[in-house]
Amino acid sequence: MSEINNNAKTHTAERELKAMKGMPCFIMNLLATLASVAAFVFGVILLEREENIVLGVLLTCIGAFYGYLLGPLFFVGLKVLKPNEALVLTLFGKYHGTLKGAGFYWVNPFCVGVNPASKFTTASNVGLKPSIEASLNAGSQITVGSKKISMKAITLSNDRQKINDQLGNPIIIGIVVIWKVVNTARAVFDVDNYKEFLSIQCDSALRNIVRLYPYDSTGSDNEKTLRGSSLEVASMLRDEIQAKVEVAGLEIIEARITHLSYAEEIAAAMLQRQQASAIIDARNMIVEGAVSMVEMALEKLSARDIVRLDEERKAAMVSNLLVVLCGNKDAQPVVNSGSIY
Repeated sequence: MSEINNNAKTHTAERELKAMKGMPCFIMNLLATLASVAAFVFGVILLEREENIVLGVLLTCIGAFYGYLLGPLFFVGLKVLKPNEALVLTLFGKYHGTLKGAGFYWVNPFCVGVNPASKFTTASNVGLKPSIEASLNAGSQITVGSKKISMKAITLSNDRQKINDQLGNPIIIGIVVIWKVVNTARAVFDVDNYKEFLSIQCDSALRNIVRLYPYDSTGSDNEKTLRGSSLEVASMLRDEIQAKVEVAGLEIIEARITHLSYAEEIAAAMLQRQQASAIIDARNMIVEGAVSMVEMALEKLSARDIVRLDEERKAAMVSNLLVVLCGNKDAQPVVNSGSIY
């Protein structure tokens, strides 16, 4: 965290580019291109008739130069952006500015759009079509998608990971992260690939947070666990990821745990432990209820003077009532036709 703060001054500052409106530039260049074509044709006609060779050569050269070189080159400078899209432009290797806002623009035709996240290597080709994946050699890259950078909220769902909790128990956990780009210059120039960078930092932060908490409660009061304090753990996870990706100009909107379970090798044993704990809790509740019911029965019998029991008979009655109330099976009644003494 301290390293990120110390290097904050070295971050690339984002500059919003003020570009010209695209439609007037498109119309003017189209008219100029058509005029240059007409001038080229008229110049060729003058050369064939030999009426004015100088004017014919001049019109032919101007028409050919603009119609076949400058006109198409100016068309390259036209850019279209949709809502919540940005385009980072470099001019001869230097950062020129970021084009933002939906619309039709014209920029310097020598500007080049940059988006490292549009390149995939063989190490990060998950989700590509088989034909594209097969075309990738070891260490090679392929450019897919657009050079434009999306400013929308994006969902990142990493694969489930096996991590040891605070007690050393292996668990399987998966998270989903909602994020967006807030500084396009940092995202493009300060990290190699901001999407891969975010994915790796999410894995690292997840491991750092999970190892601080046990999966389930160990009996301590006010103990935070992964299963019982998921909202607090998710909040800490979001803060941890945000601190790590600040250098890339990304904002973490939300982080949530989507899957949480014990690993297969200990799942059966932990399930038996949970069942045993549940059975003990249920038995405690049954015994507490049975004792209170026996106590209430003895008090009412004594208060109403229905029957007088000595200590030995009271003990026998308490034993019988507890057997009836705490037993797993229904009690079988026994009819006594004689005296109880």
